[in-house]
Amino acid sequence: MLRVNYFLLFFLLPLFAISQGSIGSFSPDETVFYAQTKQMNQFFLRFNGEEDIQGNRLYPGDPGFRDLKARKGYVKMLFDQSNTSISDDTKFVFIEQALNKKNPIFLDFHGGSWFAEVSTTFLYKKEKVTIILYLELEKQNGGYKWMFSNVYFDRFESWFTHVNDTANLKFFIHPMSHELDFMNLHKVFRDPSTLDYYLKKDYNPDMMALFVMEMKNNNLSFVSVDNVKFHIFQVPGWYFEVSYFNRNEMNSGWLISNILRVTEQEKKELLQHYSRSN
Repeated sequence: MLRVNYFLLFFLLPLFAISQGSIGSFSPDETVFYAQTKQMNQFFLRFNGEEDIQGNRLYPGDPGFRDLKARKGYVKMLFDQSNTSISDDTKFVFIEQALNKKNPIFLDFHGGSWFAEVSTTFLYKKEKVTIILYLELEKQNGGYKWMFSNVYFDRFESWFTHVNDTANLKFFIHPMSHELDFMNLHKVFRDPSTLDYYLKKDYNPDMMALFVMEMKNNNLSFVSVDNVKFHIFQVPGWYFEVSYFNRNEMNSGWLISNILRVTEQEKKELLQHYSRSN
Protein backbone atom coordinates (compact mmCIF):
# COMPACT_ATOMS: atom_id res chain seq x y z
CA MET A 1 0.00 0.00 0.00
CA LEU A 2 2.91 2.35 0.80
CA ARG A 3 4.28 1.89 -2.74
CA VAL A 4 0.88 2.66 -4.23
CA ASN A 5 0.65 5.89 -2.19
CA TYR A 6 4.04 7.04 -3.43
CA PHE A 7 2.99 6.12 -6.97
CA LEU A 8 -0.14 8.27 -6.77
CA LEU A 9 1.71 11.06 -4.98
CA PHE A 10 3.87 11.54 -8.07
CA PHE A 11 0.92 12.80 -10.07
CA LEU A 12 -0.02 15.36 -7.40
CA LEU A 13 3.46 16.80 -7.05
CA PRO A 14 3.23 19.21 -10.03
CA LEU A 15 0.16 20.79 -8.43
CA PHE A 16 2.11 22.02 -5.41
CA ALA A 17 5.04 24.39 -5.08
CA ILE A 18 8.13 22.88 -3.50
CA SER A 19 8.59 25.33 -0.62
CA GLN A 20 9.70 23.05 2.19
CA GLY A 21 12.74 20.90 2.76
CA SER A 22 11.03 17.69 1.67
CA ILE A 23 7.85 16.22 0.24
CA GLY A 24 6.75 13.06 1.97
CA SER A 25 9.88 10.94 2.21
CA PHE A 26 11.60 12.62 -0.74
CA SER A 27 13.75 15.75 -0.76
CA PRO A 28 13.20 18.20 -3.68
CA ASP A 29 16.32 16.88 -5.42
CA GLU A 30 15.12 13.29 -5.06
CA THR A 31 11.66 14.21 -6.31
CA VAL A 32 13.11 15.75 -9.48
CA PHE A 33 15.40 12.74 -9.95
CA TYR A 34 12.58 10.20 -9.74
CA ALA A 35 10.24 12.32 -11.90
CA GLN A 36 12.72 12.59 -14.78
CA THR A 37 12.24 10.10 -17.61
CA LYS A 38 15.92 9.38 -18.01
CA GLN A 39 15.79 6.51 -20.51
CA MET A 40 13.64 5.77 -23.53
CA ASN A 41 12.86 2.31 -22.16
CA GLN A 42 11.58 4.09 -19.05
CA PHE A 43 9.26 6.17 -21.24
CA PHE A 44 7.62 2.95 -22.45
CA LEU A 45 7.33 1.58 -18.90
CA ARG A 46 5.78 4.77 -17.54
CA PHE A 47 3.35 5.07 -20.44
CA ASN A 48 2.22 1.52 -19.66
CA GLY A 49 2.11 1.97 -15.88
CA GLU A 50 4.82 -0.67 -15.40
CA GLU A 51 7.14 1.36 -13.14
CA ASP A 52 6.63 2.98 -9.73
CA ILE A 53 7.76 6.43 -8.60
CA GLN A 54 11.12 5.12 -7.43
CA GLY A 55 11.91 3.61 -10.81
CA ASN A 56 11.16 0.03 -9.78
CA ARG A 57 9.66 -2.28 -12.39
CA LEU A 58 6.09 -3.37 -11.76
CA TYR A 59 4.95 -6.80 -12.90
CA PRO A 60 1.53 -8.50 -13.10
CA GLY A 61 0.27 -8.92 -9.55
CA ASP A 62 2.22 -5.96 -8.16
CA PRO A 63 0.15 -3.11 -6.61
CA GLY A 64 -0.29 -0.34 -9.17
CA PHE A 65 0.68 -2.47 -12.20
CA ARG A 66 -0.99 -0.87 -15.24
CA ASP A 67 -3.41 0.97 -12.95
CA LEU A 68 -5.58 3.01 -15.31
CA LYS A 69 -6.00 6.07 -13.09
CA ALA A 70 -2.29 6.20 -12.30
CA ARG A 71 -1.42 5.75 -15.99
CA LYS A 72 -3.47 8.80 -16.97
CA GLY A 73 -1.43 10.89 -14.55
CA TYR A 74 1.80 9.39 -15.81
CA VAL A 75 1.03 9.93 -19.49
CA LYS A 76 0.02 13.53 -18.80
CA MET A 77 3.46 14.08 -17.24
CA LEU A 78 5.15 12.51 -20.30
CA PHE A 79 4.25 15.59 -22.37
CA ASP A 80 6.68 18.49 -22.64
CA GLN A 81 4.77 20.97 -20.50
CA SER A 82 6.69 23.94 -21.93
CA ASN A 83 5.40 23.22 -25.45
CA THR A 84 2.41 25.53 -25.89
CA SER A 85 1.72 24.19 -29.40
CA ILE A 86 0.29 21.01 -27.83
CA SER A 87 -3.07 22.10 -26.43
CA ASP A 88 -4.64 20.73 -23.26
CA ASP A 89 -7.56 19.55 -25.40
CA THR A 90 -5.21 17.50 -27.60
CA LYS A 91 -3.60 15.92 -24.54
CA PHE A 92 -7.00 15.15 -23.04
CA VAL A 93 -8.38 13.53 -26.20
CA PHE A 94 -5.20 11.52 -26.73
CA ILE A 95 -5.14 10.22 -23.16
CA GLU A 96 -8.87 9.38 -23.18
CA GLN A 97 -8.56 7.48 -26.46
CA ALA A 98 -5.28 5.71 -25.73
CA LEU A 99 -6.17 4.81 -22.15
CA ASN A 100 -9.88 4.08 -22.47
CA LYS A 101 -11.17 1.57 -19.95
CA LYS A 102 -12.47 -0.99 -22.45
CA ASN A 103 -9.42 -1.16 -24.72
CA PRO A 104 -6.36 0.61 -23.28
CA ILE A 105 -3.29 0.86 -25.52
CA PHE A 106 0.11 -0.28 -24.29
CA LEU A 107 3.35 0.56 -26.03
CA ASP A 108 5.54 -2.38 -27.04
CA PHE A 109 9.30 -1.72 -27.09
CA HIS A 110 9.78 -4.64 -29.49
CA GLY A 111 6.49 -4.17 -31.33
CA GLY A 112 7.73 -2.16 -34.32
CA SER A 113 6.09 1.00 -35.69
CA TRP A 114 8.54 3.29 -33.90
CA PHE A 115 11.81 4.74 -35.14
CA ALA A 116 14.90 6.53 -33.94
CA GLU A 117 15.89 9.68 -35.80
CA VAL A 118 19.59 10.44 -35.43
CA SER A 119 20.95 13.76 -36.65
CA THR A 120 24.61 13.31 -37.54
CA THR A 121 27.58 15.18 -38.94
CA PHE A 122 29.53 13.61 -41.80
CA LEU A 123 32.31 14.77 -44.06
CA TYR A 124 31.11 14.64 -47.66
CA LYS A 125 34.10 15.08 -49.96
CA LYS A 126 35.82 17.00 -47.12
CA GLU A 127 32.79 19.25 -46.52
CA LYS A 128 30.91 19.05 -43.21
CA VAL A 129 27.26 18.11 -43.81
CA THR A 130 24.22 17.05 -41.79
CA ILE A 131 22.67 13.66 -42.51
CA ILE A 132 19.55 12.26 -40.84
CA LEU A 133 19.63 8.52 -40.16
CA TYR A 134 16.48 6.56 -39.31
CA LEU A 135 16.78 3.30 -37.38
CA GLU A 136 14.33 0.55 -36.52
CA LEU A 137 14.57 -2.41 -34.15
CA GLU A 138 14.78 -5.74 -35.95
CA LYS A 139 14.50 -9.20 -34.45
CA GLN A 140 17.37 -11.58 -35.11
CA ASN A 141 18.58 -14.81 -33.49
CA GLY A 142 16.19 -14.48 -30.55
CA GLY A 143 17.23 -10.90 -29.83
CA TYR A 144 16.87 -7.42 -31.26
CA LYS A 145 19.20 -4.88 -32.84
CA TRP A 146 18.93 -1.43 -34.36
CA MET A 147 19.09 -1.37 -38.17
CA PHE A 148 19.17 1.55 -40.61
CA SER A 149 15.73 1.91 -42.20
CA ASN A 150 16.15 5.14 -44.19
CA VAL A 151 18.31 8.23 -44.59
CA TYR A 152 17.86 11.87 -45.53
CA PHE A 153 20.62 13.95 -47.11
CA ASP A 154 19.64 17.12 -48.96
CA ARG A 155 22.43 16.55 -51.50
CA PHE A 156 20.82 13.26 -52.55
CA GLU A 157 17.40 14.90 -52.75
CA SER A 158 18.72 17.59 -55.09
CA TRP A 159 19.74 14.93 -57.61
CA PHE A 160 16.08 14.02 -58.21
CA THR A 161 14.32 17.38 -58.31
CA HIS A 162 13.02 16.82 -61.86
CA VAL A 163 11.30 13.47 -61.24
CA ASN A 164 7.61 13.82 -62.19
CA ASP A 165 8.36 17.16 -63.89
CA THR A 166 6.22 17.02 -67.04
CA ALA A 167 6.21 20.78 -67.66
CA ASN A 168 9.49 20.80 -69.55
CA LEU A 169 9.03 18.94 -72.84
CA LYS A 170 12.59 19.50 -73.98
CA PHE A 171 13.95 16.37 -72.32
CA PHE A 172 12.44 13.14 -73.68
CA ILE A 173 13.35 10.03 -75.60
CA HIS A 174 11.35 9.87 -78.81
CA PRO A 175 8.83 6.98 -78.87
CA MET A 176 10.28 5.69 -82.16
CA SER A 177 13.85 5.61 -80.83
CA HIS A 178 13.83 1.83 -80.82
CA GLU A 179 13.74 1.86 -84.64
CA LEU A 180 17.08 3.68 -84.56
CA ASP A 181 18.59 1.26 -82.01
CA PHE A 182 18.37 4.07 -79.45
CA MET A 183 21.25 5.87 -81.13
CA ASN A 184 19.90 9.15 -79.72
CA LEU A 185 20.83 8.18 -76.17
CA HIS A 186 24.03 10.16 -76.52
CA LYS A 187 21.88 13.30 -76.15
CA VAL A 188 20.47 12.00 -72.87
CA PHE A 189 23.86 11.41 -71.29
CA ARG A 190 25.47 14.58 -72.61
CA ASP A 191 24.33 16.50 -69.51
CA PRO A 192 24.09 14.33 -66.36
CA SER A 193 22.32 17.11 -64.45
CA THR A 194 19.17 16.52 -66.53
CA LEU A 195 19.16 12.73 -66.25
CA ASP A 196 16.32 12.66 -63.71
CA TYR A 197 13.97 14.07 -66.37
CA TYR A 198 14.10 10.67 -68.08
CA LEU A 199 13.10 8.59 -65.06
CA LYS A 200 9.66 6.99 -64.83
CA LYS A 201 7.09 9.26 -63.20
CA ASP A 202 6.54 6.78 -60.36
CA TYR A 203 10.26 6.33 -59.68
CA ASN A 204 11.15 6.50 -56.01
CA PRO A 205 14.90 6.93 -55.42
CA ASP A 206 16.52 4.67 -52.84
CA MET A 207 18.40 7.11 -50.62
CA MET A 208 19.78 4.34 -48.44
CA ALA A 209 21.41 2.70 -51.47
CA LEU A 210 23.02 6.04 -52.37
CA PHE A 211 24.23 6.45 -48.80
CA VAL A 212 25.83 3.00 -48.75
CA MET A 213 27.41 3.60 -52.16
CA GLU A 214 28.93 6.95 -51.11
CA MET A 215 30.23 5.41 -47.89
CA LYS A 216 31.85 2.51 -49.75
CA ASN A 217 33.35 4.89 -52.28
CA ASN A 218 34.88 6.82 -49.34
CA ASN A 219 33.03 10.00 -50.26
CA LEU A 220 31.33 10.05 -46.85
CA SER A 221 32.97 9.68 -43.45
CA PHE A 222 31.21 9.79 -40.07
CA VAL A 223 32.04 12.60 -37.63
CA SER A 224 29.51 12.69 -34.77
CA VAL A 225 25.98 12.20 -33.46
CA ASP A 226 24.36 15.57 -32.81
CA ASN A 227 20.81 14.81 -31.71
CA VAL A 228 18.40 11.90 -31.21
CA LYS A 229 14.61 11.73 -31.12
CA PHE A 230 11.97 9.08 -31.68
CA HIS A 231 8.80 8.72 -33.74
CA ILE A 232 6.04 6.43 -32.43
CA PHE A 233 3.08 5.12 -34.43
CA GLN A 234 1.77 2.43 -32.07
CA VAL A 235 -1.34 4.29 -30.86
CA PRO A 236 -4.21 3.93 -33.39
CA GLY A 237 -5.16 7.28 -34.91
CA TRP A 238 -2.11 9.08 -33.55
CA TYR A 239 1.55 9.83 -34.22
CA PHE A 240 3.83 11.40 -31.65
CA GLU A 241 7.45 12.45 -31.36
CA VAL A 242 9.62 11.98 -28.28
CA SER A 243 12.61 14.27 -27.61
CA TYR A 244 15.06 14.69 -24.75
CA PHE A 245 14.87 17.77 -22.51
CA ASN A 246 17.85 18.30 -20.21
CA ARG A 247 16.60 20.55 -17.42
CA ASN A 248 16.65 20.41 -13.63
CA GLU A 249 12.93 20.00 -13.04
CA MET A 250 10.40 17.21 -12.85
CA ASN A 251 9.16 17.64 -16.41
CA SER A 252 12.40 16.60 -18.08
CA GLY A 253 14.07 13.71 -19.86
CA TRP A 254 12.32 11.88 -22.71
CA LEU A 255 9.00 13.65 -23.33
CA ILE A 256 6.36 13.95 -26.04
CA SER A 257 7.41 17.01 -28.03
CA ASN A 258 4.93 16.77 -30.91
CA ILE A 259 1.67 14.90 -31.51
CA LEU A 260 -0.75 14.63 -34.42
CA ARG A 261 -4.06 12.94 -35.05
CA VAL A 262 -3.67 10.95 -38.27
CA THR A 263 -5.79 8.70 -40.46
CA GLU A 264 -4.51 5.26 -41.35
CA GLN A 265 -3.64 6.52 -44.84
CA GLU A 266 -1.72 9.47 -43.41
CA LYS A 267 0.08 7.13 -41.03
CA LYS A 268 1.03 4.87 -43.93
CA GLU A 269 2.46 7.81 -45.85
CA LEU A 270 4.42 8.99 -42.81
CA LEU A 271 5.82 5.50 -42.21
CA GLN A 272 7.28 5.48 -45.72
CA HIS A 273 9.36 8.49 -44.74
CA TYR A 274 11.04 6.56 -41.92
CA SER A 275 11.34 3.15 -43.57
CA ARG A 276 11.26 2.07 -47.21
CA SER A 277 9.90 -1.32 -46.13
CA ASN A 278 6.55 0.23 -45.09
